[in-house]
Parts: sequence; structure tokens; C-alpha cells
Amino acid sequence: MESQVGDGRSVDLEGARLETLTLEPLLTRDYETRPALVYERLRQRHGPVAPVDLLGVPAWLVLGYREALDVLQDDAGWPKGLENWRARTDGEVPADWPLGPSLEVNHVLIQGGPGYRPLRQAWDAALKPFQDPRHAQAKRLKSAVTAYADELISLVGQAGGTGLADLSAQFARPLPLMVASRLLGFPGSQGDDALMDMWRVLDAGPDAEPALERLLAALAELAAVKLKKPGDDFPSYLLAAHPELTLDELARELFMLLGMTSDHVGILISNTVVEVISGEGGVRASLSAGMVRESMNRVVMRKPPLVNFVPRFAAKDTPLGNYTIRAGDPVWVSSAAAHADPLFAGNVCPSTTVSTRAHLSWGAGLRQCPARELASTVAAVGVGRLFERFAELELALPADQLPWRSSPFMRGLRSLPVRYELAAMPAEPSAHAETTESAETALPDPAVRQRSSLWRYLTGLIGVGR
Repeated sequence: MESQVGDGRSVDLEGARLETLTLEPLLTRDYETRPALVYERLRQRHGPVAPVDLLGVPAWLVLGYREALDVLQDDAGWPKGLENWRARTDGEVPADWPLGPSLEVNHVLIQGGPGYRPLRQAWDAALKPFQDPRHAQAKRLKSAVTAYADELISLVGQAGGTGLADLSAQFARPLPLMVASRLLGFPGSQGDDALMDMWRVLDAGPDAEPALERLLAALAELAAVKLKKPGDDFPSYLLAAHPELTLDELARELFMLLGMTSDHVGILISNTVVEVISGEGGVRASLSAGMVRESMNRVVMRKPPLVNFVPRFAAKDTPLGNYTIRAGDPVWVSSAAAHADPLFAGNVCPSTTVSTRAHLSWGAGLRQCPARELASTVAAVGVGRLFERFAELELALPADQLPWRSSPFMRGLRSLPVRYELAAMPAEPSAHAETTESAETALPDPAVRQRSSLWRYLTGLIGVGR
């Protein structure tokens, strides 16, 4: 059986094995600077599914929207879990493969097999008090997000009522980390110190390895505390819903919440700010109408933070796109490429102020992100406070010159330089915002905050570049 792929070549669907195909390296300089062109080139050559090289390891990349849904919504046919990866089982994945460590941490986003369902149910139960707006915890958390956002904006304003700031380093990245620290129930300034190490791990710099060791040790220590003395926080609720979790398993789940949620939310905040202040008419209209979430939904269609999902694996030989995916082959779904699929994008009206909910930014199917409502709330409150507290915000660089950082999973700005003018008086939270505790009670003790490594770092950024 043969099929014509995008460039007119005939491909034998029965005989084309992934490891025998000519693979195009995905993570190249082109991908770093203009990933959309790479996705389109692959689509033209191969159709909706393409064979690629991921740092020396063969994989299938799903580019088509329909094919992405087929994979994401069929957990039995395309399961997660590295135990399903044939090449890994056969010893063909190098021990020093750079992506190995991030996939070996067997938390809720990675795990497959029978252990996933009870773990996911526990996650849903533990997050419900923070995501269901009817719960007091959700209302208190929303109040805390507002207070943290105001605290960060006021810190920027210490350099003066007008000036230059990096809204990525000084707002978008620290805000969700501060919220995650609250969710985890860190005592004192220990959470802020762990946040700095999470930042170093995400940046994958020369100090990432020792930072990861410190972070995992801090999370294990926190998990031990929650085992002995539960509180009103995510790890305690997770343990209550899944008492069989070991100390190591709990620490892995806390690592996932801290890392994945914070990076995703920080990128979403930055991307939304860029879209609004760069003059995109539809997005600006949505924000001025008070529909921050509509603006965010439009943004994740164009620039989703999570561009490629963690791999799934074919449970059996299965046709997908123009190829047959062999049992045990790794399949990476690209939300960014799927959103650009002409068969999908052509049906999305670019001028409407009401955005589509059909985006894949949070996944789809049974394994859709369990923290999507929490993450959306943090991002929406953060973006809303920025545009309430700043009278003027404009990019300090042309939009096409902003520096991006790409990874196999995420794509976000390295920095977001802006010129700002603060409003004459700090704006009160919007009348529709629900608050059940004051900003003062939402914030840690100022003396504790000032001693933390995160706060020392943020303080050091005040006025940089003025």
C-alpha cells in the first residue's frame, strides 16, 4: 500500500519503519527562531505526521489538528508511559539522551498504566478547592494572586513612575511561582528559595543540576512535613485523596505542579501582554471590553506556551496521516503545528472578539491538564492587574526582535522589555473580583520576604536599563 506525501514521493505504508526513514532534526537554529516555518516545511514534505530526529532519537511529530485529536482522545490506542517505548526497552535510547531526565520523572503528566487513574482522580480532588469558584480556598487564592501581582508591580514602581522593566523576569515568571509556593504550603522563606532553584532548572543553565538536587531535597522535606502535619494546601489534599503515595511519589507530583504550571502560566502572561500592547486589534478590543480570558484564548491559538506534548506510544500498528505508526513508536503531538493546520486555522475567524475554545493548549481527552482552570485564573488575574495598574505599557523592542527561548516542550520569551508609566494611584481590584481576605493577610511577613533569595533577586532588577 502506497500513499503520496506532501512533496509527491510515494511512501509504502506497510514497510516504512521510523528507524529506516530519513529524519529531519527538529531542534535546530531554525526551530529556535522561526518554528512555524519548520512545522510548515515538515507538513509540506510529509503531510500531517512527520518523522523527525529529537537530539539523536527518532520520533513521530503530529502536525495535523484532526490527527492530534485522534491521538489525544484515544488513551488506549496511544498510551503514555515510557514502558510502552519499544526503542527504550530494546536499549536503543542513549543513556545520556538530553531529554531523558525530564521524561524519567514518573509524575501525573508522564505516567501510564493502571496507576494513572487513581493518581489523576487524586489530583482532581486535591485541586478542586482551588479551582472551583464556590470554594473558600479558590476565593482566597484569587485574592492572594491579586496581592502578589500588586506586590510585584509596586516593586517595579520603586524605580519611579516611568521607566524600563523586564515584565518577564519581574512579573510574568515570579507571579505563578509565588502562587505555586502558596499552593504547596511552604513555610517561611523556604518556598521563595525553592522557586529560585525551579527557575534555574527551567533555564537549563550551568547551575541547573545542583539547583535540581536542592529543589528535590526541599520538596522531599516538604512532603515529609505534610505527611506528619497536613494543612490546607495541595500536598495535604493530595495525600488525603491518595494515602498510598510514598514520600518519593509525593515529591515528584509537587515537582510537576511547581515546574509545569509555573512555566506554562508565566509564558501565557508574557505572550498575552505582547499580543495586547503590540497593537493586535482583536486582542486589544477583547481586553478593553474586560474579556481577559478571551484574549488569552486567542493568544494560545497563535502562540501556545506548551508547543509539544510529552510523548505517547502506539499500542499497535496504526495508520496515522500518510504513515503507519508501529507499535511502541514514540508520538509527539505538536499543539503549535496543529493550530496552524490549514484545515483547522482556515475555519477560525481572526477578527472576532469571541475566541474559539477548540485550542489544544491544555491538551484534550481524559488526560487534559488537571490544573487548567487554576492556571487560567492566575494568568487572567495577573494580566488584568498589569493593565489596571499601568497607565501606559509599550514594547521597548519591535515585536519581531523579542528574544525567544525554545525547548522540546515549551516556547516563551527570554525577556519582555517594556517602557511603562504607572497609573497615578494604585488601582483597586476590579469590582467583580471576589476577595475574602485583604492583601496584607495574603502576603508573607515583609521581613521574611526580604530575606528570601527570590526577593533579593527581584530587588536587584529594579531600575535596570533605565
